[in-house]
Amino acid sequence: MPSTLNSAPLSDDELDRLETFIFSDVVSEDSLDLIGIHGFLCALNISPVPAAEEEWMDVLFDGVPNWASAEQEKEITSTLNRWKSSIYSDLSNDSELGMPCELTLETKNEESELEIWSQAFMEGVFLNEDEWFAEGTSKEETVAELMLPIMVVSNLFDEKEFKEIRNNRAVTEQMANEIPDILVDLFLLFHAPEK
Repeated sequence: MPSTLNSAPLSDDELDRLETFIFSDVVSEDSLDLIGIHGFLCALNISPVPAAEEEWMDVLFDGVPNWASAEQEKEITSTLNRWKSSIYSDLSNDSELGMPCELTLETKNEESELEIWSQAFMEGVFLNEDEWFAEGTSKEETVAELMLPIMVVSNLFDEKEFKEIRNNRAVTEQMANEIPDILVDLFLLFHAPEK
């Protein structure tokens, strides 16, 4: 379990430095942005099994950044791990999880920020997908039900049922609003002590 010793939320300055790094030439253009990173880290914290740091960093940055120095690598890695710990702390304390974007798909752009967040969350799920949806377990159906809104909002799935829900704007917006509560429910499902 992540250490809660250093789980203070990132400051605006730290987030700015992280964003500057992500959009620099040393990182792949397909790296996750700050909103995506939040979604991805939420999934890593909720996951029933941990992912190796090297593995999830590789997905987050879409490959290994061309680090300018060992100090830069240490600072960015440390910042990301602290952000991960901060999210873990919020989830484990059953507190309101602050989302980095509006809980809506209404947007002037092609893709809403919540859609980007949900796609990155699913990237985190795909790292250990079999464990999330372990067949034959008592949690399988509950996980599928809880995950439905995030899967719909992500727009990554072409199945007819997803498209039908997605085409119903009112239902989709309601699902979008449920996401912060769903995250806590999923976390507790996998990590609360068995009664």
